[in-house]
Amino acid sequence: MFVLIFAAGLGTRLRPLTDTMPKALVPLGGKTLLEHQIDLLKRAGVTDIIINVHHFGEQIIDFVNSHDNFGCHILISDERDLLLDTGGGLLKAWQTYAAGEPILAINVDILSTINLRTVKDAYNPDELGILVVKARQTQRYLCFDDANRLVGWTNIATGEVKGKDGKHLAFSGLQVLSPQVLPLLQEFALEKGPKFSVIDFYLHVVASQAGVLRALPLDVPLLDVGKIDQLSEAEKFAENLKISTK
Repeated sequence: MFVLIFAAGLGTRLRPLTDTMPKALVPLGGKTLLEHQIDLLKRAGVTDIIINVHHFGEQIIDFVNSHDNFGCHILISDERDLLLDTGGGLLKAWQTYAAGEPILAINVDILSTINLRTVKDAYNPDELGILVVKARQTQRYLCFDDANRLVGWTNIATGEVKGKDGKHLAFSGLQVLSPQVLPLLQEFALEKGPKFSVIDFYLHVVASQAGVLRALPLDVPLLDVGKIDQLSEAEKFAENLKISTK
């Protein structure tokens, strides 16, 4: 199973740090966000890694090369000419490097103690995939039915609902997808163009009844390093993470 680390984003909410570096190389607890993710993957026995790059992409490429790929097989999905968003980025990396295989995709700015072996073991190849979620407070939620099947999305601040409402769970930015998803992604891109959100794609899958995307609720410490005012909290989280994984 290949893993895609989403590292191409502009990191606008982490300015001014990201005015001179990519979000993936923001340091926390003595390591960059990218290193925290690679450590998480290696603890789960994962060494086949794809990293997509755009914003200061050359810095990420040089960083990985200078560390001898961290002892992993690392491939770069280069989006420096056009940032493809999460859906388009997933499609490009998957069809280029891992077509025919399941793929685990994770956001670079998520700090967690999650055991990825648990996530891999929960994957059912007869379904389209699993979306790792957590019961936590936020404004935007994925909506699931009583069988934990994705049925929609909602923004509780605005009242907007796409698809159907249901049980509200916050997406962790981590998913495992079956190879049968790839042709659906390719069809969606033909309609929408190369740049699109993976959440929009998931809602299309729900609406077209193409298959089941199921929630995997995990109650583990998790922090989305999304805003500059969260860095103090994130620094403490990263320090504790470093201690707990020694």
